[in-house]
Amino acid sequence: MSLRLYNTLTKQEEDFTPIKEGEVRMYTCGPTVYGRPHIGNYSSFLLADLLRRWLEVSGYAVTHVKNITDVGHLAGDDVADAEGADKIERQSREEKTDPLSIARKYAEQYIGDEHALNFREPEHRPLATETIPEMLSMIETLIDRGHAYETEDGVYFDVTTFEGYGKLSGNTLENLSSGSRIAVDEKKKNAADFALWKKCVGENEHHILRWDSKWGEGFPGWHLECSCMSDKFLGSPFDIHTGGEDLIFPHHECEIAQSVGSGDGKPHVNYWVHKRFIDMGDTKMSKSLGNVLCLPDIENMGFSPLDLRYYLLSVHYRTNLKFTKKGLEDAHKARRKILEWVGEVDAAQGSGDVEESNQKFAEAMNSDLNTPAAMAVVFDLMSSSRNEGTLGSCKEFVRMIQETFGCFDPEEAQEIPQEVSDLASKRLEARSNKDFAASDSLRDEIQALGFEVKDSEKGQEIIKM
Repeated sequence: MSLRLYNTLTKQEEDFTPIKEGEVRMYTCGPTVYGRPHIGNYSSFLLADLLRRWLEVSGYAVTHVKNITDVGHLAGDDVADAEGADKIERQSREEKTDPLSIARKYAEQYIGDEHALNFREPEHRPLATETIPEMLSMIETLIDRGHAYETEDGVYFDVTTFEGYGKLSGNTLENLSSGSRIAVDEKKKNAADFALWKKCVGENEHHILRWDSKWGEGFPGWHLECSCMSDKFLGSPFDIHTGGEDLIFPHHECEIAQSVGSGDGKPHVNYWVHKRFIDMGDTKMSKSLGNVLCLPDIENMGFSPLDLRYYLLSVHYRTNLKFTKKGLEDAHKARRKILEWVGEVDAAQGSGDVEESNQKFAEAMNSDLNTPAAMAVVFDLMSSSRNEGTLGSCKEFVRMIQETFGCFDPEEAQEIPQEVSDLASKRLEARSNKDFAASDSLRDEIQALGFEVKDSEKGQEIIKM
């Protein structure tokens, strides 16, 4: 079975066929670095990492581009309004420093979090501020072709000139009519027109990051940036574009219009793949709602970044995950069980036939990255290999799941607090004296401190819960 992916553009699962045999070019919308991303953001980036890993396990050579937005993302761009303050400049005023320092600070935090979550490094991680010449060139092309026009405050894309506008999101020009979602702007031809370039005039008069252009000093529109960065590093067309479902409109809708309008008129992306939201209770996780959790919050709860990675992968990417601490605890326990099995497999000898499990795992992953079904195959093989004494035959399978999921590699030895070590020593002494009541009591004390005791042929093992 070949890989099938749900394509947001066509609203159906499709067989994946790369443009060039054996190679995949993939673009992921990265963060706007005005604050630390929350775990909802990371669930979107994790989808891209999972897809990239599975493509590589399947034998493809992947070129992955993931940008960093360090200018131009305005507060009103969630409705293609091109209004409001630049998010990075707004944060720079709050922290009383310059925008580039803000961008650098949060970009470093973001990349550090990615490493903690065991994301593979993309081949290219471009900054929007490094791609200004390409943006100016694309704007000029769009004006020359009648897709864009200049106003007193910027350059806008005329959405009525692009027949396919709305196909990705379902937001047709009719339902985006003046006064529905987008405020009336007399400077624009149509309410839904979006900014390609914002001049440093009016509310943007004091914008710090600015560049010269034939339309006056200004800065690029957020939607334009990804069109230019993907084209620069991947060319057009390319195979896969990923992102969170919140980017379908307006960001990706606008990206399509720009890229196709400035190109040869043919689709610039073959497969659009989007991650569903994480919910906190009955609402999505969102900075604007103030219900976000960042990676340090997860660690302060006593969990590792890889516990979070496993938790996010335990639900299909097109299903909303309702985040709970109980769910994270269950994920931690499940991951520990798999890690224990991985250790047993590594130490075991012998061989056997696990081709059926390999096939079932591949079928699950090829079925639109069905991670819950793939995890079920892992647990089934854990049970059968132990019962049948065939642990030694599972080494290749283990390597496959390690490469695919990225959270089952052997972990570095954890520092055990002295108090826990002392209790563990007393427990060993109690067991040697066959004082099992005392042994059980000491085990409970150790668990209360956040550690678990495992007994095996190798002796007593202490594991952080």
